[in-house]
Amino acid sequence: MAKKQTTKRTVSTSPGFFGRVAAFFKSETLHFIIGLALVIFSVYLLLAFLSFFFTGAADQSILDGDADRLSSVNNGVRNYAGSRGAQLARYLINDCFGLASFLIIVFLAVAGLKLMRARIFRLWKWFVGCSLLMIWASVFLAFIFQGQFYDSFLIPGGMHGYNISRWLESQVGTPGVWMILLIVAVCFLIYLSANTIVWLRKLFSLSFLKRKRKEVFVAEEGETPHEFTHSWTATYPAKGAKTEQPEEEQPIVVGEPAFVVEAPTDIHEETVKETPVDLILPVTKETKEPAEPTFDVEQIEDEQYQGPEREPFDPRKDLSSYRFPPVELMKHYDNAEPSIDMAEQNANKDKIITTLRSFGIEISSIKATVGPTVTLYEITPSQGVRIAKIRNLEDDIALSLSALGIRIIAPIPGKGTIGIEVPNSNPKIVSGQSIIGSKKFQESTADLPIALGKTITNEVFMVDLCKMPHVLVAGATGQGKSVGLNAIITSLLYKKHPSELKFVLVDPKKVEFSIYSVIEHHYLAKLPDGGDPIITDVKKVVQTLNSVCVEMDTRYDLLKAAHVRNVKEYNAKFTERRLNPEKGHKFMPYIVVIIDEFGDLIMTAGKEIELPIARIAQLARAVGIHMIIATQRPTTNIITGTIKANFPARIAFRVSASVDSRTILDRPGANQLIGRGDMLFLQGADPVRVQCAFIDTPEVADITNYIAKQPGYPTAFYLPEYVGEESGSDLTDIDMGRLDPLFEEGARLIVIHQQGSTSLIQRKFAIGYNRAGRLMDQLEKAGIVGPTQGSKPRDVLIQDENSLEMILNNFK
Repeated sequence: MAKKQTTKRTVSTSPGFFGRVAAFFKSETLHFIIGLALVIFSVYLLLAFLSFFFTGAADQSILDGDADRLSSVNNGVRNYAGSRGAQLARYLINDCFGLASFLIIVFLAVAGLKLMRARIFRLWKWFVGCSLLMIWASVFLAFIFQGQFYDSFLIPGGMHGYNISRWLESQVGTPGVWMILLIVAVCFLIYLSANTIVWLRKLFSLSFLKRKRKEVFVAEEGETPHEFTHSWTATYPAKGAKTEQPEEEQPIVVGEPAFVVEAPTDIHEETVKETPVDLILPVTKETKEPAEPTFDVEQIEDEQYQGPEREPFDPRKDLSSYRFPPVELMKHYDNAEPSIDMAEQNANKDKIITTLRSFGIEISSIKATVGPTVTLYEITPSQGVRIAKIRNLEDDIALSLSALGIRIIAPIPGKGTIGIEVPNSNPKIVSGQSIIGSKKFQESTADLPIALGKTITNEVFMVDLCKMPHVLVAGATGQGKSVGLNAIITSLLYKKHPSELKFVLVDPKKVEFSIYSVIEHHYLAKLPDGGDPIITDVKKVVQTLNSVCVEMDTRYDLLKAAHVRNVKEYNAKFTERRLNPEKGHKFMPYIVVIIDEFGDLIMTAGKEIELPIARIAQLARAVGIHMIIATQRPTTNIITGTIKANFPARIAFRVSASVDSRTILDRPGANQLIGRGDMLFLQGADPVRVQCAFIDTPEVADITNYIAKQPGYPTAFYLPEYVGEESGSDLTDIDMGRLDPLFEEGARLIVIHQQGSTSLIQRKFAIGYNRAGRLMDQLEKAGIVGPTQGSKPRDVLIQDENSLEMILNNFK
């Protein structure tokens, strides 16, 4: 019997004619050339428009005359842009939109700069805005100057505005035209900024008059008016274009056993490259009413509290103009798109079948899934073959394939197959742009989304840090730990507003995180001592981690008072203005502590640093504090049992020995990775192999510089002051005969604000932390403030300025 022939279907990796045409029109060089041409043309058009105002009258007879004369050399046209520029200016200004045609020049320049990537613009928003404003201005100018330019060469509103204004006047009359113009203008202002609604509400409700009357009433009662204001902004990510689905490929059957090659499922997935669009919502300000007598039970008071503002609180208002970095800041690699090399797949398939048969193992089918750097071959063994027998052939299969290292998954969870992971001979780069710009990441609703890279099936791999909630990163030197940390930080920078997220960066090597120091006033948290935002000194690291513990304890006290269980519920309750800020309640941003070279810290500080890390890992999840630690020495004396027990999520890059892999993942596997960002992510039962996204240092620099150029907060996010048991101040050593020059001013400041805080003195007088601390010790010895109370401000013992003056006189 003749053996049935199976048709072999090849997958072409070279693009066709239309693919090359599409690639040409998508090339950055073509975009730059078109953008440059648009900018130059806009300058030429501006020259023609400006010259038209001075030479239009002289050129009018020539433009109305013989068209052949305009093509001649001695045409007599005086416009600086020549005869064609004069024609274009006259057509756009007189025959079209009048003086509003200048907005065409604005849009052409904006579009050119956008294509050149010289500036970041929302092109569709500029197009809609310029179009609406041009049409409105054309009608407005034609209506107000109607009948005044019959004898002039210039029509201010153009024929477009002239015809529309005449038709509107015939339909609704002159008052109706004014009303229509006013309504359209208001709608346009609302489109630009929703604060227009607030201004109109105040205008119609006469709220400014009510506020004045209320302030007069308060002044008569002898109280100081106090405004309790909060801001509100919301940002929404722009939706990307529709995702094009590739045509389904039929399975490729090659001889016996069956061999199926699965094409990547998301090769053609489009990336969302629009930055978020800001929507500014109303803000209302009201004068705080005099406090009513309340019960002594503070928790019940907070439960029944309702703020005077009608609008919900949103912390983004302080940086309402903040723009998230665009995806274009990251580099696009030409070889990032995965492809299938059928010759390599067939060769590896034959070698695997031959090797297994040489050891007496028959398989019934084999299927290949091609990933960015690794191909997964799923084999189905024949009946009666022991899995342990295949697992023991790992080195023999690697020898036959001449591969750097293979990994056998026996069996694959949820499938009745055995997996053999083989490195590709031509690995692809997983760019940060393809991960951050993916539809999955842009539309993610996770609280702290992290996009790590792509799996073997070419799917974007994402996790939520809030659910992890702490991560241990380990791997040998040069295997991708720093790039992985950059991917984690960059993911959070692209999704969270500065008011919602703060980083505590610990870098004993002093060079890994220094690139993030420029965003100190946006995203970084530190001690209030005026030091470097990137913590590098070991002693400062211990103090910072203990300060984070103090912040954790303070947050738990606030959660207890608010009757909530986690920071998400607390912030939701605070934004609804159901918590009284005067009772210490505040919006809590997420705090992510990232420690690089954890092994070096353990060697130098030992238990002194392990204790606060263990406390944070055990308790801080509910209050929005998460920790990521990385080390290149995954040994048991560095990654202790306490650390492993409290870091359920693990990321393992390549290590040299199986014992190191067991230390990180409690199983082998990390020693079989190929390096260069190849990693295993473990959260739960089985690890997932991921190719980490490559975000290079210049890309991180561009992102951080983009953020740093925008307005930020006056200072970094200050962690609470931490005073150790050994660092308590001895008041007997303080010389009250040599008082600080700011002693009297500092005392008055403390008494007026009734808040004994070192950071308050530091901010108001612009002095260093050490001097402010010495000044606070002098105030304590003088009896003006009480002793330290951890993270809480000191008690102010003097209640009025008269008593303070009596104390100050004793020191004069």
